[in-house]
Amino acid sequence: MTPHRKIRREPRKRLIMPVRDTLSKELIRPRFFPDHDGTESPSIQHIIDALKLQKHVEGGYFAETDRDSFLIPNPFTNKSIDGQSPISAVSFKGLSSPFSRHSRAASTTIFYLLTPKSSLGAFHRNKGRTIHTLHRGRGRYVLIHADEVGEGQKARVETFIVGHNVSEGERLQWIVEGGKYKASFLLDDEEGLSGSEGLLISETVIPGFEYSDHNFMTQEQFDSLLTAAKRAELSWLLRKDTAPQLTNFINSSSTELNGCPR
Repeated sequence: MTPHRKIRREPRKRLIMPVRDTLSKELIRPRFFPDHDGTESPSIQHIIDALKLQKHVEGGYFAETDRDSFLIPNPFTNKSIDGQSPISAVSFKGLSSPFSRHSRAASTTIFYLLTPKSSLGAFHRNKGRTIHTLHRGRGRYVLIHADEVGEGQKARVETFIVGHNVSEGERLQWIVEGGKYKASFLLDDEEGLSGSEGLLISETVIPGFEYSDHNFMTQEQFDSLLTAAKRAELSWLLRKDTAPQLTNFINSSSTELNGCPR
């Protein structure tokens, strides 16, 4: 009689589950890939020209459309973000308001556009709250709630789709409070159909935007706020070498900008 052979079983490998949207359960991954040297389609270029948009350091395009002349005391005076010193308005060659150290415009508003060639807005945050309103297209937003984190804790991650299909949970309007990191990227105009004519929104920042109230997420912050699984899922939304890029953007645009984006 042949003796029974013992079957050696390999231990099961632990799977690292990716971050998922609580509504759609889809993986957070890019649909389009930025091509900053590529030429926009004629229809999208028409929008860029008609709205007088210019390239944004976060990705995409923008134009400031309103800066309230009513000034309020600066609520962020001498405050930093995560211990980082606020950016000096003086270094921006007149781009910031001359009152920016002590005052803020009550609000500012911009157009913001993501396109198939510039499809990603990298992780960043503002000190003020931002009200977003959709005009056309679809996209996904990812929020990292850094303002809720206690010592030794990891941040809550939230993600949702913005679009016109409200019956499926897509949003026409959304608000991001100050202190939260956000990133956005372009989706197809319709679920299941390939292609996009761009995601066009308006953003109103309260109190009004100044560069000294803005910062990109650093690699150190990213590593500290997220678990290993979430870092693996979201690392492509993190902008590298943010400080030099921001400085170069502002300096090169100082003679062109009329006000400031977000």
